[in-house]
Amino acid sequence: MQHITPVPAPESAKSQDGRSRKNKDQRKRVTAKQSRKVLIQFAVSAIIMASLVALLTVVLDPLQFYHKSFYPAIYSNEQRYQNPGLAKNYDYDTIIIGTSMTENFVPSEVDKALGGKTLKLSVRGSTADEHNAIASLALETGKVKKVLWGLDYFSLKMGSKEEIDNPTYLYDDKWWNDYKYWFNYTIYQDLFKEAVLRPLRGLQARQLEYLYNWNREVTFGAKKVADVYKSSRAGEAYFGLNEEPIETIKEAFNEHILALVEKYPDVEFDFYYPPYSVLRQKVWQDTNNKRYLNQLEMKEWMFQQFDKLPNVHVYDFQEESDWTYNLDLYKDLSHHNQDVNSWIAQAIGREDPKYKMTQDNVEQFKIQMEQQLQMVMVTSKYVVVNAEISLKEGSQTKPLTFTSLSATDDDKDIFVPVKEATAALGAEMVWDQAAKSMTFKRGDQDVVIYVGKTEAKTTGGSKDITYAPRLIDGTTMIPLASVAALFGFEASLEQPSDRIIRMTLTSLQ
Repeated sequence: MQHITPVPAPESAKSQDGRSRKNKDQRKRVTAKQSRKVLIQFAVSAIIMASLVALLTVVLDPLQFYHKSFYPAIYSNEQRYQNPGLAKNYDYDTIIIGTSMTENFVPSEVDKALGGKTLKLSVRGSTADEHNAIASLALETGKVKKVLWGLDYFSLKMGSKEEIDNPTYLYDDKWWNDYKYWFNYTIYQDLFKEAVLRPLRGLQARQLEYLYNWNREVTFGAKKVADVYKSSRAGEAYFGLNEEPIETIKEAFNEHILALVEKYPDVEFDFYYPPYSVLRQKVWQDTNNKRYLNQLEMKEWMFQQFDKLPNVHVYDFQEESDWTYNLDLYKDLSHHNQDVNSWIAQAIGREDPKYKMTQDNVEQFKIQMEQQLQMVMVTSKYVVVNAEISLKEGSQTKPLTFTSLSATDDDKDIFVPVKEATAALGAEMVWDQAAKSMTFKRGDQDVVIYVGKTEAKTTGGSKDITYAPRLIDGTTMIPLASVAALFGFEASLEQPSDRIIRMTLTSLQ
């Protein structure tokens, strides 16, 4: 085999190949250098832009978080965001703390009643920890001399707290987490809505005097509240399934409210229990008795804790029947109008003994509530009344009580639960599910009536009753006077006062 010797490449070819690799390496280095330069320029630009955005936010400060506005103030209705700036940068010596029940206070009216300069720091749907946060922020300024605090039982129910967007970084003293405010584009959306869109729609800018006030934005009225009452009696039954133990409620009070009051002994605290409508209390009593009893116990227990402190006064407006029975003052079962907030401020300002809780009257408030909820009902004209029903046989008269009452369309009779009516009349009753009928036996008298029918069958033959039995909230209800008449009772109905209807069933046999 012939051996072939490799021919070496010409020197010029090696040189060209080396220069080619060198040029390629140089191009890579240039490209890498250019990339780093671009990245550095981008980073610097980004830092500059971020700094400008942050600086713009600090200067414009839409929420007035760093300083009071140097241009005509534009207020956000987002209370959890707006309140910190107000607390830090506005002039005041009195603050209002609480839920939506406190939103309709007018600061100038509170000024007049309590003798100070008031700032409202209400937060709708808030809980005790949020009250603590905003109250603490204001108290730490050293400006606060007096606190008006609406104390709702449900605000202490921390376990039922809803998931909300809560900007806790606005409530601390850490400047480095303020970036969440600096780069929050939604504050500029709000600024645009308030500064541009609102005037274009012909709406006035929000004024601090009526900030968060919804009195002019909703409809109040007895019919509306009565309708809510009917639906709530069935719809709220499930709430009782997740009611926190009262010890948990007490812990929330101690941690978020009592500890704060003790921390500021030189500040005067006026706490009050808001006056829900009496129907709110009735729904709780019927559908969530645990909550109803807990809130009664908590009212007295919280007063006992407060009463140990010389800088606290407590007022209870929940039994003021002139307000709580007047459904025209409410938009639902709980929320009253601005007039009621004005009356509350005036009563606290004069330290009205009718509402101010003391060791001598604390138990009386609970008794009043229990009395008001006995035999309460709504008439066909949406008036809240208490029914007084009695049965008279010979010289004996006994009062009758029923757990549920409903007026007829003309208010001339009262629907009551059939089982309770049977016992009250001293009868026996058999229910026929298929026929939806009730067969009563009382002495030698037999009576059969039907749900949805005015026809009644008696020992003496068929008779008509004025009102047909009906199902109300899953309970069979019968017209008491009409059915009692079938057994030989005569019913008299009178109204001795605006809030009392009296029915007497008298035996004619």
